Amino acid sequence: MSIVLTDFARARLFPRDGRRTAIQDCTPDQFIDRLNTEPPQRVLEGYAPFCTLHVHPNWTTTRCSVIAITDANRHLLQTAYEARNRDELPVLVRWFEGIEPPVARFLIPILYDRIQLAQEGTVIDADWGVVGCLYTQEPEELPMAPITRMRNALGVAEGGSGIALDRHAYKQSVAFWERHANWR
Repeated sequence: MSIVLTDFARARLFPRDGRRTAIQDCTPDQFIDRLNTEPPQRVLEGYAPFCTLHVHPNWTTTRCSVIAITDANRHLLQTAYEARNRDELPVLVRWFEGIEPPVARFLIPILYDRIQLAQEGTVIDADWGVVGCLYTQEPEELPMAPITRMRNALGVAEGGSGIALDRHAYKQSVAFWERHANWR
């Protein structure tokens, strides 16, 4: 099984601005080399047949990407309309500022197979392409953000995957993200 880093994931996981929410202490090439040479601790089923997640112990100082919302930190939440890239429509997002989350215990790359990536306009010379990565304390998948589920249901033209909206999974996602937020 061969894995590559998609351009979409490279821009988000290894941004040029050096933001603290990116993967730390590791170049994109080192990251992919590690994924190709070290077997995952666990393999998790993704939200669709073309998606899988590999659980790896965190070998970096990358911090958890999600923080629980509490009465003590709620005042640090920020919101804005943002797009992930210039081709997508902006959507409402929220995040914490001024919080230092713990170092993640696990890095969980999200992989799409070559066929799905080609359908989305990304041709790769590998079996799998990294499209994202979760930085977590537990070796479990975090619920996909509700807006990501919606975008996926809108289809490839809107930056999604074309997978129909699963109402039950969407409601589980809302329940989680009402109580958690990312940080910057």
